[in-house]
Amino acid sequence: MSDTTPDAPTHPGAESRREDVLQRIVETKRKEVEALRPRAAEWARRAAEAPPPRDFHGVLADPSGLSLIAEVKRRSPGAGAIRPELDPVVLAKRYAAGGARALSILTDTSYFQGSLDDLSGVREAVPLPCLRKDFVLDPVQVHEARAFGADAILLIVRILEDGPLRDLRLLAEELGMAVLVEAHDGEEVERALASGARILGINNRDLATFSTDLQVTLDLLDSVPPEVVLVSESGIRTGEDAARLAAEGVDAVLVGEALVRAPDPEALSRELSRPRPVPRR
Repeated sequence: MSDTTPDAPTHPGAESRREDVLQRIVETKRKEVEALRPRAAEWARRAAEAPPPRDFHGVLADPSGLSLIAEVKRRSPGAGAIRPELDPVVLAKRYAAGGARALSILTDTSYFQGSLDDLSGVREAVPLPCLRKDFVLDPVQVHEARAFGADAILLIVRILEDGPLRDLRLLAEELGMAVLVEAHDGEEVERALASGARILGINNRDLATFSTDLQVTLDLLDSVPPEVVLVSESGIRTGEDAARLAAEGVDAVLVGEALVRAPDPEALSRELSRPRPVPRR
């Protein structure tokens, strides 16, 4: 969800079509998982042999400034092509030069034109923690993520039952990775916290109208304990947006499309990284 959530038009019937898109993505992902399972032992071995993870949680928890998670994304189901020709390493280096503290790499191929090679290439070239942004449903994907160098993974509350949500988080943490657990409403926030989330992402996308509103984060942040790192996702486009969130105690922002489309991604990264968060109580 967040920028991984499929967008859709807002006319009548849009919600069911959005759910259809999300369902298709999850169904596609389940087929991919089935294809991966025969090599599960290999992915587990490669994960164990991968270089140690970087501290994704630590950079987001740093109180010296708002932490920017800058995203590398070529397209999305709703927006279509954003920058299909982009070089992920070149873009990631510009984000880093602008002060991004972490990177989010779309690795879904079918709907987002990403790849695990994007992840490994960026991880090798840029010294920032990298999040694998995908629809993770199964332990084999967690091992695969670590094998390709991921320092963190995304888990989406909406597409996981409570048991798998907890178990996938525990597995990722056993492998040394951080986990960004994403929620949109109060019930999902409760489920995320009950699963043991140490990093909670709040998706600002309205699931009825598909618009984005930063107020979603602001309305839910009081339910997030101060020891949990709070990330606001979707709809953050300007330094003013970032400052508004930081002033209310948000620790980090995840920004995708605005950065990818920006004429100067380095300058926008710098602008988004400038605010200093106010501690939540």
